[in-house]
Amino acid sequence: MRETEPNVPIETLSSGNLQLIVPNLHRRYSGVTATNRMVAPKLAKLFRAGWLGSDAPEGIARIGLADLAKCWRRRDAVIWHARRNNEMIAGVLLRSLGWPLKLVFTSAAQRHHSWITRWLIRRMDAIIATSEISKSFLRREADVVMHGVDTGTYAPPADRAAAFAEAGLPGRYAIGCFGRVRAQKGSDVFVDAMCRLLPRYPDFTAVMVGAITPEQTAFAEDLRKRIDAAGLQSRIVITGELDIEEVPRWYQRLTIYAFTSRNEGFGLTLIEAMSAGAALVASRAGAAELVVEDGVTGVLTPSGDVDALVCALEPLMRDPAAAAAMGERARARVLEKFSLDAEASRIAEVYRRLV
Repeated sequence: MRETEPNVPIETLSSGNLQLIVPNLHRRYSGVTATNRMVAPKLAKLFRAGWLGSDAPEGIARIGLADLAKCWRRRDAVIWHARRNNEMIAGVLLRSLGWPLKLVFTSAAQRHHSWITRWLIRRMDAIIATSEISKSFLRREADVVMHGVDTGTYAPPADRAAAFAEAGLPGRYAIGCFGRVRAQKGSDVFVDAMCRLLPRYPDFTAVMVGAITPEQTAFAEDLRKRIDAAGLQSRIVITGELDIEEVPRWYQRLTIYAFTSRNEGFGLTLIEAMSAGAALVASRAGAAELVVEDGVTGVLTPSGDVDALVCALEPLMRDPAAAAAMGERARARVLEKFSLDAEASRIAEVYRRLV
């Protein structure tokens, strides 16, 4: 992989000039998929890259199993960058059968790994951790590369009031909590806080954007019962899963974003909301303590604590101008520290050491 080689146009990419495979071997759209989709097109500008699997983004060639088969016993090595166990398993198996792969794994987990994950990690050529916390749970050396966000796509709107009005929601301001509706994401903490705060602040509507999976149906129904009991059916809106392209516009409608996860690998919604200029109140989960300057670009709270969330949100709801100012500082923080270009550049350094 020579830095001087120009990127090959997508339409001319072949197994013979492929340098990087980005596998996405997961049928359900997830946060891992979202982070992968954002950085992959940036990497494709630096290396001749192909995306293998579902949810391929614009800006990177899509390859299939036939293309992969043509790489067998090729002389030049190809980077295989896994982000899940099944992708590591596939990489280890393919290499054992003669594919010339250099294996890279990105770990975002902030917990002790299972035995199979540890076994797979030992077989990787390089490991990337998304934070120092994630790195601390690994039993080998790793490069820390924080996630970045597309600051062009996740950008403040020209007119936030007009963006809010476009949604047809009651009031003048929105407060959001995005991600799959489940206890791990603290969806119940958000709903309980809104049931207490919204009656005091009639200009606000709460918006929850994210999928409700079949196994979480009972949990979601319980949340709806709480919302109904509070008489807030029109002011706590659960959109369900949206098309990927719609999500940035929903961030632009927010004045405040609540990150309520109890447990998180990184928490991409943190930097997405900050990039869109929303004021942030975040639980101390994932990378929140590394991303947020407490009291400056956001407010940190204990995970799972409804009282603390209410206390942190209320001053911002009381003073939307102060929330807007915090959102501007949050956007500046992302531009300085969490751009996609910076993430891609650091990942590229890891690749170049291998090949």
